[in-house]
Amino acid sequence: MLKTIQQALFSTGLQMPIFIPVETQAEDYEVRNYEATKWASTSVSEMDFDSALNKGFMRLFKYIQGNNDKKMKVEMTAPVTCLVQAGEGPFCESSFTTSFYVPEEHQCDPPKPTEADVFIEDRKDMIVFVRTFGGFANAEKYKEELMKLSTSLTRDGHQFEDKMYYTAGYDSPFKMINRRNEVWLIKKH
Repeated sequence: MLKTIQQALFSTGLQMPIFIPVETQAEDYEVRNYEATKWASTSVSEMDFDSALNKGFMRLFKYIQGNNDKKMKVEMTAPVTCLVQAGEGPFCESSFTTSFYVPEEHQCDPPKPTEADVFIEDRKDMIVFVRTFGGFANAEKYKEELMKLSTSLTRDGHQFEDKMYYTAGYDSPFKMINRRNEVWLIKKH
């Protein structure tokens, strides 16, 4: 039932990982508890977020189109996440790990990628702070929303990982209105 409600709220029509909302008094962000799940992932070292996300997306798109040991098409899911781990300096490459959620029917035994730079990630359960925004997202917009989320969390006394963050996109690039994007910061234990 929770999955049905979640899909109705997000209205993408695509499978999504299940999360449990954590109660909060904040109006400018959510807190979610995601359970452990498998994701098809690829990492790109790059200086430019948009370029890295595009490269990662295309690698994963080939995987779901049949570049796997079962040569099977895998259903598209949402969101497409990107774990951003910033480089040490201003002119250093950052690490961008783009991921597609593995559909529920393949969680126990996902098709193995045949490309060396695509892997199945066992993502541990985690609690994330989430800020949602609309429109077409890019590196600048994600950074702007990330700063707003960080400011809100600091205001409310929350501890979070400050060396990495996730971006999450829910929509096809062909969807023009009512777009949904998010930034996630991981709660420190």
